[in-house]
Amino acid sequence: MESNLTEPAATVSDGRPGTGRPGMRDNGTRPRAAGGLQEGGAPRPAEAAAERAVTELYEAHALGMIRLAHIMLGDRQAAEDVVQDAFCGLYRRWSSLADPASAVHYVRSSVLNGCRTALRRRGASQVSHDLLGQQPTVSSAEAAMLTGEERRAVIAALRRLPSRQREALVLRYYLDLSAEEAATTMGIGPSTVRSATARALTSLGRMLQENS
Repeated sequence: MESNLTEPAATVSDGRPGTGRPGMRDNGTRPRAAGGLQEGGAPRPAEAAAERAVTELYEAHALGMIRLAHIMLGDRQAAEDVVQDAFCGLYRRWSSLADPASAVHYVRSSVLNGCRTALRRRGASQVSHDLLGQQPTVSSAEAAMLTGEERRAVIAALRRLPSRQREALVLRYYLDLSAEEAATTMGIGPSTVRSATARALTSLGRMLQENS
């Protein structure tokens, strides 16, 4: 299932797409752990290695993470902020990761949790406003065949799903994750992901049929 959304460019502190480095704040400084600098202000080798590793992950996965957050929140700037915060958190915690190979799962879970927090803060009234207002742009060949009204209906129906079903559907079909990968991100079992996805597809089809 291809995404019905354009992948938004990764906006960073200077406003230029695709040029950012994780851990950068608006003032151009990076959060570093105490004692992370050598004499003269140069980063220690471990800090430099962490920055390189997180930067590589950012370049490889940031757009997919932003797409996930964008679908969940319906707000591009909010999505980029959530993703930036998640990568900053990864940078700060890099030395404590038991397995660096799990870093992408850590970031994905952080993004999902950040979206949950943002939605709780926003409240139901703001969510309803987003569903009627800001609608992502469609870019895929399949989605290009849909009318603007149909696209809005799909996105609105997706966001009407219960949170677990919506998250499972987005992770499985928009990010193309396996049930096991989605389970790791959501903190539930693979069988629960599969059942939530099946229920989400059934509910989504029913809502679209009712609105047709």
